[in-house]
Amino acid sequence: MTDKYDAIFSGVIGQDYELLNLICPLATKMSRLVGDAVSDYAAHTTGNLTVVELGGGTGITTLSLLTASDKLNILSIDNEPVMQEQAKKHLHKWATEGRLAFCGDDALTALKNIATGSVDIVASAYTLHNFLDTYRNEVLQEVFRILTPGGRFINGDRYGLDDVSKHTRTIQDEVSGYFKVLTQINKLDVLEHWIVHLFSDESENHVMRESVALKQLSDAGFSIITLSHRLEVNALVTATKPD
Repeated sequence: MTDKYDAIFSGVIGQDYELLNLICPLATKMSRLVGDAVSDYAAHTTGNLTVVELGGGTGITTLSLLTASDKLNILSIDNEPVMQEQAKKHLHKWATEGRLAFCGDDALTALKNIATGSVDIVASAYTLHNFLDTYRNEVLQEVFRILTPGGRFINGDRYGLDDVSKHTRTIQDEVSGYFKVLTQINKLDVLEHWIVHLFSDESENHVMRESVALKQLSDAGFSIITLSHRLEVNALVTATKPD
């Protein structure tokens, strides 16, 4: 099943998927888990589902959503035009079929323009951890607002360990892995980008510490909040808007 999945993504996304899978295989696994969670939700519903994706990037998680169920109509939001243009090129087939649309606004602006209670699923992978904590809180409040009762928030992302010492050791191992992989293939420019970005990820006003992040969801109004599939600093979080 994994080989088939990788073949699909390599065929559509090409080098973007291959490089990410090489540098950070847990990231591609999280995108897959987001798709699986969406598929499970769709299997227990009837009719088409409206999905908003936060941070579509080059389309790796978007493709995971598109292959999760043929009942989904997806709006993919990303305010990075270069990456979104790649997604539009990769996923042109689904856009032509009317199953996929794109929005170039930032997450908060885009969400504020969506009607209350009009979305079944808000899904994301590796986007929320990039937000400042105050901005992230506003985004989650808007996510809650736009979801239908019983709607689901599904996020595969970097959820920092509450044990800070263990978290630091895990990050050190992660950095060592970057050096090992990227020096072997002489991608020093990519290595520099990932290390610089990691400093932002780990800063106090960005890092999503697990207990704080789950409380933030609870404070926004969500129920049945679960964190699963913990893989180092990565985890899948789901939360439901009460009926």
